Amino acid sequence: MPTPDAALARIHSDPAICGGRPVIRGTRMRVSDILDLLAGGATQAEILADFDYLTAEDIAAALAYASAQIDHRVITAA
Repeated sequence: MPTPDAALARIHSDPAICGGRPVIRGTRMRVSDILDLLAGGATQAEILADFDYLTAEDIAAALAYASAQIDHRVITAA
């Protein structure tokens, strides 16, 4: 399993690719597409079979990216 930093390095955003949405580096597979597939019940094996240019590490990177995006500070008024 890659370290979190190594996993996140697999994610790339470029305004010229998919409107700047985060993708797996070197592909046009959006992180959100992978998350949607998983949320819809697709297994990692099914995703890898359908998209032969993806790796298990790419799927892990998509999950790590999503996790990092929702982990934010909670600020409360004192």
